Amino acid sequence: MAKKDYYQILGVNRNASAEEIKKAYRKMAMRHHPDRNHDDPEAEDKFKEASEAYSVLGNVEKRQIYDQYGVEGLRSRGGQDSGFFSDSIFSDFGDILGDLFGFSGSFSGGRQRRGPRKGNDLGLEVMLTLEESFLGVEKEIGVDRERNCDVCDGAGSEPGKSADVCSKCGGSGNVRMSQGFFSIATTCSSCQGRGRVIAHPCKTCRGQGRVRESKKIKVIFPAGIDAGNRLRVTGEGAGGSEGGSPGDLYVMVKIKADKYFQRHGNDLLFQLSITFSQAALGDHVSIKAFDGTEKIKIPAAAQNGQMLKIKNKGFRQVNRWSRGDLLIQINVMTPQTLSRQESELFKKLRELETGKDKTLFESERID
Repeated sequence: MAKKDYYQILGVNRNASAEEIKKAYRKMAMRHHPDRNHDDPEAEDKFKEASEAYSVLGNVEKRQIYDQYGVEGLRSRGGQDSGFFSDSIFSDFGDILGDLFGFSGSFSGGRQRRGPRKGNDLGLEVMLTLEESFLGVEKEIGVDRERNCDVCDGAGSEPGKSADVCSKCGGSGNVRMSQGFFSIATTCSSCQGRGRVIAHPCKTCRGQGRVRESKKIKVIFPAGIDAGNRLRVTGEGAGGSEGGSPGDLYVMVKIKADKYFQRHGNDLLFQLSITFSQAALGDHVSIKAFDGTEKIKIPAAAQNGQMLKIKNKGFRQVNRWSRGDLLIQINVMTPQTLSRQESELFKKLRELETGKDKTLFESERID
């Protein structure tokens, strides 16, 4: 079975903006909507396929996972154990239809889920230096999220006041309506899916039962963590509703390029520039690495590009004892300016290298 390419389905490139993706989906949805294509047996499949693509690419978090892991990555994060997506990839399809055709809802047709609900998972990116990823670091990061209102405990009503059952949906939180080909359970517009109407809203949260907060939390990044790694901080996502537990916070790691060092797998690479004399005669030098000073022995007759190795001085494998190596690549530098004395020395060196038959050497060199 061929793998789905959601970008190809919508006809956009992988760098397309959210607005470009939305515009492309709108165009395809209008073109393939079954109400407009009664004679086209493939219209329904094309419409659902485009909607599936938009439900992923139109969601920032889902799109990041799809870009990195593909469709299988979305599925592996869709179970209850992961907590990252509690619904299928069609979970926001009703919102897409609402954007296009003026109503909201879902294909499930079921009742609005009531009772305690876990809060949404949140995601953010944190930039580390290469040294911080090498040594490990604890950072304090800011999280902007929603939580239950402390005054009304998430009920939305003033303390001591209760909400009334919604007369439009009878307390179910949704109503059913038909749109041509589809019969869809839509969120009740009177109670916004709550099943109840708040007659005396809480003054703190204005009846929403939720307030926004900014919190500083400490996150430990272990030694050896690499770009693209993701940390899960349990219980630091958005607050749950109606007594539900909070979601989790997912921290995506990015690494800032270092001026002197590079990472290659678990190896740490350093570019060592040396002179002609050091390359020819050998030398002892020291370099300042992330975890201390390392003494390097340059062998005599060292060649440009030659690699030296110090074992077990590279990156640690996260949660393991093994380490990579420190690799030193030799770069023999040609001087750009020479003093008079240096010029004379190089001339003498050239004479020694060419030997007695200088004419023959120069003739061969010219040819």
